[in-house]
Amino acid sequence: MTRSPYLLTLILAITCAFSVRAQTPDKWTSSEIYESIQKLNFLGSALYVAAHPDDENTRLISWLANHKKAQTTYLSLTRGDGGQNLIGTEIQELLGLLRTQELLAARRIDGGDQRFSRANDFGYSKHPDETFNIWDKDEILADAVWTIRNLQPDIIINRFDHRTPGRTHGHHTGSAIVGLEAFSLAGNPTAYPEQLEYTQAWKPSRIFMNTSWWFYGSRENFEKADKSNLISVDVGVYYPVLGKSNTEIAALSRSQHKCQGFGVTGSRGSMDEYLELLKGDMPKNGDPFEGINTTWTRVKNGESIGKILAQVEKNFRFDQPHLSVPQLLEARELIADLEDGYWKRVKLAEI
Repeated sequence: MTRSPYLLTLILAITCAFSVRAQTPDKWTSSEIYESIQKLNFLGSALYVAAHPDDENTRLISWLANHKKAQTTYLSLTRGDGGQNLIGTEIQELLGLLRTQELLAARRIDGGDQRFSRANDFGYSKHPDETFNIWDKDEILADAVWTIRNLQPDIIINRFDHRTPGRTHGHHTGSAIVGLEAFSLAGNPTAYPEQLEYTQAWKPSRIFMNTSWWFYGSRENFEKADKSNLISVDVGVYYPVLGKSNTEIAALSRSQHKCQGFGVTGSRGSMDEYLELLKGDMPKNGDPFEGINTTWTRVKNGESIGKILAQVEKNFRFDQPHLSVPQLLEARELIADLEDGYWKRVKLAEI
């Protein structure tokens, strides 16, 4: 007796369907669990703004996410459709897909989150006016304001200088202009009021530019420059429980930009990054979060949660991490009972 080929196909399809395994959960080390517990007790947020995939400073993003324990997000206005491709034939939209995945891979390593605007990378632009004409500045500004209102960053960091139109890539200068204007508009309820049906106005405390000697033309010029409006942070810190330096993590993250040939080797030792204050009050001690409440007391009824998590961190046993579970569950119940808000959503997902 001959069997129907359609029946065989059906049997094969059913067999394959039942053979698919469910995704296995992440299996964290004790060190990773401990780092995550520390992050639970820090309620500060940072937004890094630039134009393209690979524009971001992974050293600073990793420092913010892993050393400061801040909720750290990179807003890339474009997906890099207009760039080069050193590893394949994809160009334009397909290249944008590739570079999007490279950015997401980078964030999985350095601990940051990733967001985009609707801006298209149309290739090199000589001036931000040209860039904004093609992008439609108001739409991109609306996207940036939306991002700020939803992520509620305490600080914003621009990668590029808004004061150099025509001297560098128009996308770069444009991203800095958008970041600075969005900083002021996000807290204004009359700006893009249609967004407020779904979110709320938010005013960050400070906005910086992540400057370096390159923006001064030479190392010599930078050494001579007035730095009274700059703070420096040492991003070369070492994480003993992870066995890696911050710059080693940043190098692994940076190396995800494979199609741009941006692989770098890791290093150890001190390395300074500079932040120029653009708006807001100047930190006195070099901490970009100085004077900002980053404890659970910034959340209504959150103080008891902070006390529980502080005890979890203090009493954490690397040889028996499961002993922390009862207190973590207690903290989770208290977080779930909080009024709806940004930090409730973030910390419920983390815990």
